[in-house]
Amino acid sequence: QAQLVESGGGLVQPGGSLRLSCVTSGFRFSYYVMSWYRRAPGQEREFVAAIGTTGYPTNYADSVNGRFTISRDDSKKTVFLQMNSLKLEDTAMYYCKARNNYNGQIYWGQGTQVTVAS
Repeated sequence: QAQLVESGGGLVQPGGSLRLSCVTSGFRFSYYVMSWYRRAPGQEREFVAAIGTTGYPTNYADSVNGRFTISRDDSKKTVFLQMNSLKLEDTAMYYCKARNNYNGQIYWGQGTQVTVAS
């Protein structure tokens, strides 16, 4: 059974940094494109960043490009999101998503809360 467990969220001041992790199990991690999404209160879930099965390519939402970095460690079946220069508008629940590059199967994690406040 596939599992994705996010961690690393918390409360941080504007300009601060956080590193999110998504540890996975129950599926062949190397076959999956990994992504991060987020949902702010009262808003739809939106794309943040994605990384291909080989670590390339990476894609970012315009709102986070240059501040966030996505990476993966296939030996640990884990995807990371390094978030720097955090802004108030980055406050959201952050979700990890896995999509099979061959058959399109999708798995989601339960999310980790990031709150940016002074």
